[in-house]
Amino acid sequence: MKDDKYYIERVLQGNVNAFSSLVDKHKGLVYTIALRMLKNPEDAEELAQDTFVKAFNSLKDFKFESKFSTWLYRITYNGAISKLRKKQIEIADIENDNLPEQEVLSSYNAINELKRNEQKLYINLAIEQLKDDDALLITMYYLQESSIEEISEITLLSISNVKVKLHRARKRFYDELKGILKEEVKAIL
Repeated sequence: MKDDKYYIERVLQGNVNAFSSLVDKHKGLVYTIALRMLKNPEDAEELAQDTFVKAFNSLKDFKFESKFSTWLYRITYNGAISKLRKKQIEIADIENDNLPEQEVLSSYNAINELKRNEQKLYINLAIEQLKDDDALLITMYYLQESSIEEISEITLLSISNVKVKLHRARKRFYDELKGILKEEVKAIL
């Protein structure tokens, strides 16, 4: 598959079918971001479609100052925020929580011992237990491998705020994962 710029240039030259390659490449994460934020598959599907329509209609304004994926995910994120406006978004104050290294290592070792499919199941269960913004950050950073800078661009949070929120989200994720794994061990014994 060619890079995004190739397809964008084709669309701008009048080949609207080239946009389907961009949709195919990015639809998974667009939907995942929407679902993580909206918690409703129908709303997430609708937002994903709206995102691609907005992106298509605004493609001529895309300046390649950031990656196309970052720009697209920002459209998704902003659309989800608009849908959630009625719901107060919790803004965490910045303080430094220390994550006990031994807990992280023990959780990490425990999950590495599981089979690959079981890992995915437990990771998804733990992510589903998180608050929307925590789940989104964990998904974007670890599962989609977005950089701190890209997450900052998408969410319009400062880089330091993304780092702090990601740190706290990781702590809550490990706590959830540890709880799930404890329950599994109890069920087995």
